[in-house]
Amino acid sequence: MTVPKLFRVILQVSDLDKAAEFYSKLLADEGRRIPRASRHYFDCGPVILALVDVAAGGESAKPLPDYIYFSVNNLEDVHGRAHELGCVSTEDVHGASAGEIVKRPWGELSFYVEDPWDNGLCFVDETTLFTGK
Repeated sequence: MTVPKLFRVILQVSDLDKAAEFYSKLLADEGRRIPRASRHYFDCGPVILALVDVAAGGESAKPLPDYIYFSVNNLEDVHGRAHELGCVSTEDVHGASAGEIVKRPWGELSFYVEDPWDNGLCFVDETTLFTGK
């Protein structure tokens, strides 16, 4: 029996064009629009980050209850783009600034951002990932 594989994570947004522009800049990837589905997809390794415009159906976008973690090989570059977008977190994580690149108590070098729809994102240097193994 094989373990199920995660293949898509959905973030609800209220303006698909604005969301696609924001994430295209942050991720340095244009992604792709999904016609007739009010969606925009970004390939993030084997998992798709899907932006779904719920406003098209008359709903309000609901943020995820916790962070989504991205592994990157260019943490400083992503951090610079996040600063340009004005989305770095102003919170603290274990007594350190969440918005600054910091080595966390569990060993990861990371920083946190918040998108315009209140979804939390964390970017982690791929050489410092903590996987519990």
